[in-house]
Amino acid sequence: MAQRPPSAAVLVLHGGRETGTEPPPPGLLNLPGTRMRPFVRAVGRAARATGGNVRVTQVRYGHRGWNGDRANPFHDAVAALEALREEAGDELPVVLLGHSMGARAALRAAGHPLVRGVVGLAPWCPPGDPVTQLAGRDIVLVHSNRDRMTSPLATQSLTARARRAGARTCMVTVRGGDHAMIRRASAWHRLTTGLVTGLLGSGSLPGPVAEALALPPTAEATEGTLDLDLDLGLDPGPDPGRFRARTRA
Repeated sequence: MAQRPPSAAVLVLHGGRETGTEPPPPGLLNLPGTRMRPFVRAVGRAARATGGNVRVTQVRYGHRGWNGDRANPFHDAVAALEALREEAGDELPVVLLGHSMGARAALRAAGHPLVRGVVGLAPWCPPGDPVTQLAGRDIVLVHSNRDRMTSPLATQSLTARARRAGARTCMVTVRGGDHAMIRRASAWHRLTTGLVTGLLGSGSLPGPVAEALALPPTAEATEGTLDLDLDLGLDPGPDPGRFRARTRA
């Protein structure tokens, strides 16, 4: 039976390496891809709970690395977006969910007309990467303050540059987390699920995130930076997409 076209979609882009022209290993041997499977499951469950036909799919890479100007995963992301457009039309809302190198690819591909927003986890944000393609998009980047693989300061800088370029941006800091998102894994999963469903419009964004996204282009980088523990609180109930605001002490 043919699969019916989705009403919305989430494309998941896993991490990789700075260089590597060989394809990623298959199955569970692809550790960056395996790392994103809990996110795929969590977002998929939340999407199904809304009753909509939201497709959650991991993008397949032809190469393991970014590879300089080749930017291979960026082109893989665009190819996946084009396949969705051919199947479901030009009005399909898409959120890109990427980790590390995958977040860099998601940010680069966000100028595609289907993309409504990006959720980037522990993103790789080199200072010279472009931001003009982010104009009109909602961009939420989540980074641990203890990340030793990618830079939280570079992420914060990108949110400010992108805001000046016309994007709506926010950064959430996960204190005590790590690049692999193993420490505080439940918080990473629940926060990400709430952000993705909120950007798709099938759920509500946490209030502080919505307020940060509404900041003017002239706002300082620190104004759009939230602390998961001080500014956002996950409800203890079973709904992974529900948040409550906390007031700074």
